[in-house]
Amino acid sequence: MRRFAYCKVVLATSLVWVMLDMFILLYFSECNKCDDKKPRGLPGRDDTMSRPRDGPGEGGKPVVIPKEQQEKMKEMFKINQFNLMASEMIALNRSLPDVRLEGCKNKLYPDNLPRTSVVIVFHNEAWTTLLRTVHSVIDRSPHTLLEEIVLVDDASERDFLKQQLERYVRKLEVPVRVVRMEQRSGLIRARLKGASLSTGQVITFLDAHCECTTGWLEPLLARIKQDRKTVVCPIIDVISDDTFEYMAGSDMTYGGFNWKLNFRWYPVPQREMDRRKGDRTLPVRWVVHTIRNVETNQCLDNMARKENEKVGIFNCHGMGGNQVFSYTANKEIRTDDLCLDVSKLNGPVMMLKCHHLKGNQLWEYDPLKLTLIHVNSNQCLDKASEEDSQVPSVRDCTHTRSQQWLLRNVTLPEVF
Repeated sequence: MRRFAYCKVVLATSLVWVMLDMFILLYFSECNKCDDKKPRGLPGRDDTMSRPRDGPGEGGKPVVIPKEQQEKMKEMFKINQFNLMASEMIALNRSLPDVRLEGCKNKLYPDNLPRTSVVIVFHNEAWTTLLRTVHSVIDRSPHTLLEEIVLVDDASERDFLKQQLERYVRKLEVPVRVVRMEQRSGLIRARLKGASLSTGQVITFLDAHCECTTGWLEPLLARIKQDRKTVVCPIIDVISDDTFEYMAGSDMTYGGFNWKLNFRWYPVPQREMDRRKGDRTLPVRWVVHTIRNVETNQCLDNMARKENEKVGIFNCHGMGGNQVFSYTANKEIRTDDLCLDVSKLNGPVMMLKCHHLKGNQLWEYDPLKLTLIHVNSNQCLDKASEEDSQVPSVRDCTHTRSQQWLLRNVTLPEVF
């Protein structure tokens, strides 16, 4: 009997320990789940992933700060030079409108598009804008096309961009890694560091405070699949730094780089609209030329000269952009944003800002006679004179070989 009572005590004690172990296990399990959703020590609000779909900023709508919080908003604005208070009110995975043309929504792309590594450089970036960029890439990119996201920290000083960021991105469904620069190196060196560590077939560079919209990635990769030497740049929309309103950009302009590698906005030329017969979903093409003199076999060359300087002529070499010109639908001869201009009879050919008013910048090319006629003076472009062997000029048209020019097309897809 005593032995039976002893066994009951042992059994009851064991049950108590088992129940206690289960309680502790469940308790810490729930805590870990809570940590997954709300990492400790993150700045701003921790519930930004669980906001309702009618919350602030949803659908790309502007966020309005109440009057009683305006002073605090202004103080927070100084931290990153945008409305940080508004940003912290918006979910990290907020919804955005689909602003694509209907024709773009129905386009089909190959199944075997190359996979991309997305490189994002940041320095002391706000938590919400950085993570909103990351979530927009993950949420609006086919995961079959997304190799990884590489976050390059250009020597940030804010604590929440250290271990807390690394813990957060480890939980995301796409491989995300954080790379640290040893010292402040600037955007380009940081991007090169990210590129050197990328494993995707294509490298996509994004800023640390942008949001990708539906269908952003496939058209870019499709253009690269057509020609692996292509560098593409998408239409860039606008997010207000004051209200975080999403505003669609115009598809009648495109971002590109001039020959000095400066980023510029360019209008889609009328000749392209005519070629595409009004179908704005078709890719834009940019036709440029080398302009070769028949007698000397030399090419027009901007000689890296600047505005108000003379255009040159030099041996054709086929390298770089200094011998590449475009003969536009407005009958201008352009090198970047400079046009060939003649202001006097028998005068040298200058490079002036394109004014689109024709006049001294109007040229007529005769593909049969191979002449370039300066319309205002009714004179023809001629080879360089003996007085100045590197500067062409206009002279009375004689239809000699020295006044014959070959416009050889180099057709490049737009960085669009």
